[in-house]
This record gives sequence, structure tokens and C-alpha cells, in this order.
Amino acid sequence: MSEQSDVIKTTRKNGIFHVVLDRPKANAIDLQTSRQMGEVFRTFRDDPELRVAIVSTAGDKFFCAGWDLKAAADGDAVDGDYGVGGFGGLQELRDLNKPVIAAVEGMAVGGGFELALSCDLIYCTSESRFALPEIKAGTLADAATVKLPKRIPYHVAMEMLFLGRWMSADEAKHHGLINDVLAADKLMDHVWQVADMLASGPPLVFASIKEVVRAAEDTSFQDMMNRITKRQLPSVDVLYDSDDNLEGARAFAEKRDPVWKGL
Repeated sequence: MSEQSDVIKTTRKNGIFHVVLDRPKANAIDLQTSRQMGEVFRTFRDDPELRVAIVSTAGDKFFCAGWDLKAAADGDAVDGDYGVGGFGGLQELRDLNKPVIAAVEGMAVGGGFELALSCDLIYCTSESRFALPEIKAGTLADAATVKLPKRIPYHVAMEMLFLGRWMSADEAKHHGLINDVLAADKLMDHVWQVADMLASGPPLVFASIKEVVRAAEDTSFQDMMNRITKRQLPSVDVLYDSDDNLEGARAFAEKRDPVWKGL
């Protein structure tokens, strides 16, 4: 089933939610688009039938150019109302405990790079490039400044933030920033294969993984382990009481594939 707005197209298939940003010429995001994206990703988060999301964009030159500077010149405030989930609808969306895959084709620049960083898995084409040019505009790449030094070596991240330099797809893979580099005609096939695997996986475990990872970023190892074992994280508490938590052992004993119900 497909749903469309002027700039955002979505497709639902077998628990997979495909979101396509189509805003020529560079898929830049203004306030209105950001608010629409937030509503789309909130729908994904809150729909129990949806297991995994794919985020891609139209065209092959720009994945996303980030903040729409033309809209800013026309009055969009940089600190305006981006809607639920913050800029691009994803990076500040609370309690998003489902896997999200970015399929990057072309340049991911500024807020477009941050959109990709907000996803759990990133696949891109060999022609893709990444940059944070905010320094040249005299402003802060806020979400990237928080996230990037945790994803790649500190000094490489600081070079990108300080100098605004470009990073190639191969360098991004070398640093572990992306999962794989694929030919343009293979990208979406591969991403859908990964999404199919995730959609058939255990949703309660995915939810627990994401909540634990988020909470652990600002917590010591022992404190985090205590919170897990004492079931102080809501998703972990649900998992440990669920039928799914027993299904893996049952399926192994019965020599069959597990059936994950999210219950």
C-alpha cells in the first residue's frame, strides 16, 4: 500500500515502511517538510504492524542537502518548529524502538548527513559523499556534533566538523560509519533484503536493543547492567515477560524456525 504527499512518498509491504523524500532539486528540508516527515515517522513508530523502515530520497545527485537555505532566506527560522522528532522528523523522535535503514545515493550534506546518522544501518552507493559544511556558514552542525565523534575516530570527526571537508563512501566504510558500499543498481535490492530479514526478526528484542543502546550512551557499564537485570527499562521488562522471549528456545527444541509475534 502506498501513500503520497507532495514531497514524501511512503509504501507499506510485509511490515516494511519505505519513506522517500522527493523534493527537487537537492531534497533540502524546510520547516513544513520537516513537520511532515515527523508525522510520517511517528506513524511508523506507533503502528504495531510496521517492523522496519527504509529511508531513501529521489534522484541520484543528492541524498539530502540538509537545511533549505532558500526557505531560510524567505523567513524559515533555524530555531523554528521542526515538528515531532526535530529536524527531519527522526533524530529526536522519542521511543523509536524499531530498526531504520538509510539508503544513501548521492551527497548527504549537513542536516542530510544527520538524517542518515539518525538511522541504525546505512548503505550507500560508491558515488555517495558526506560533509558537514556548517562551519563555512558560521553555524553549528548540532546533531552531528553530538553523534559523529561517537561513531568514528574522534580526530576524523573533528576534522569534518572543523574544516567541513568531504568524506568519500570508501572512507566512510573504512571508519565504520556505513555498513556497505554498493553499485547504484544494487543498492535498493540489498536494502530491501536486509529489511526483509529485520521484518521477520523478533521485534521485542530489537526494541530492547535500541532502548539499551540509547540509555547506555550516558551511563556507566555497571549502572546499565543493573538497569537491564532489574528490568528498569520498559522494553526490556516487556521482553522478559513476553511469549517471544520463550519462542526462540521452543523453536530450537522443536527444530523449526521461530515465529515472532511481538507479544
